[in-house]
Amino acid sequence: MDYNLELDLDEVEIIDIREAQYQAKKNEYGLKLYDERNRKGLTKTEAIKLMDIRNYYGTMMLELDDADAMISGVTRKYKDVIRPALQIIGRQPGVNKVAGMYILNTRKGPLFFADTTVNIEPTAEELADIAIIVADTIRTYKVEPIIGMLSFSNFGSSNEYCTNKVAEATRIIKERRPDLKVDGEIQANFALNAAMTKENFPFSDLAEKSANTLIFPNLSAGNIAYKLLQEMEKVEVIGPILVGMDKSFHVLQLGSTIREIKNMIRIAVVDAHFKQLEHKKHD
Repeated sequence: MDYNLELDLDEVEIIDIREAQYQAKKNEYGLKLYDERNRKGLTKTEAIKLMDIRNYYGTMMLELDDADAMISGVTRKYKDVIRPALQIIGRQPGVNKVAGMYILNTRKGPLFFADTTVNIEPTAEELADIAIIVADTIRTYKVEPIIGMLSFSNFGSSNEYCTNKVAEATRIIKERRPDLKVDGEIQANFALNAAMTKENFPFSDLAEKSANTLIFPNLSAGNIAYKLLQEMEKVEVIGPILVGMDKSFHVLQLGSTIREIKNMIRIAVVDAHFKQLEHKKHD
């Protein structure tokens, strides 16, 4: 089926890396990748050969400032898309953990879920890192994050490793970033219902205003939660947004719709803008 999208592409460069005219660039990118990873088992021949893979070529464009942002993943598995970015671009300075965040546009406003795609079983310190980088990202969208650190218990009602981990992560965040409104460990229904929290836990930082940012104790919980809501409530989901990367790199869900791709492009452009401002501060 033919689609006429009425796009004006006169000033848009479309790169097909299979064409001979891009061979010099592929060699340049391959040699640069070799320089960066030759002590991590990568040979010069292998590095140049990797430039035949679009995700590696695109990531090198981003790394060398030949592109401002990159999105990928419509036809690739998540781990295959993210691997080149982690190898080549890496994390923002001062950031210890990269995480995946989803935005769910609900009737009550946006909800931010993390980590939903990267860290399988984060420690308390890693959960704190994730919450902080997610909060800082949300602030670039002109939204003030109110963070619920989720568990199956509330404020010490269960003395298990997994609940203690969340409580410890909350303590670390409060110590490192007193400017953030955060509390936990807390169950999801209380985190999203300030009135109920106020009645039962009036001491909580979430007693006056419900959380809009939910940090899950592990990858299983976060991934299952957003997929259930996406199917049962039919909410609009944007993501996964990769937070903590040094450049604007984001991964689409397999089979993303045109609307979902457009939403991710908007996110990537905003992200690229703020990352460029950060780079200028450090230059």
